[in-house]
Amino acid sequence: MSTLAVRVRQDLLRSAVLTIAAITVVSGLLQLLAPAFVLTLVGGSTTPTTEHFFAIIGMFMAIVGGLVLHAELASDSREVALLWGALQKYGAAIAVALGVGRGLFGALALLVAGFDLVSGGLMTWHWRRTRH
Repeated sequence: MSTLAVRVRQDLLRSAVLTIAAITVVSGLLQLLAPAFVLTLVGGSTTPTTEHFFAIIGMFMAIVGGLVLHAELASDSREVALLWGALQKYGAAIAVALGVGRGLFGALALLVAGFDLVSGGLMTWHWRRTRH
């Protein structure tokens, strides 16, 4: 296979990955911000529990899609992974705390939220120290 053909194939694959990542971010944000709407679209039942967990899945979709998109566009993926890993930890802490506030989890779950919050802070600190 010629060098040009390999290059074209790599460019097409990269474009596909970037497109998938962008769609994942957008669909994840939609699921996070409007879980009942998306659940209705896909024929799911809408209860406080399903909406809460569907929104959490949307948060993870948006963050992982953002990670892939950012890593593909950045020259140093280590910094990218630290940043998005920290964002995931903050999102998880918020999701668990909201779950406690909505009565879906007991108060003991706040320990999990606290762990995620501290983890996100440590990852952010490390990310800030490793940035060029």
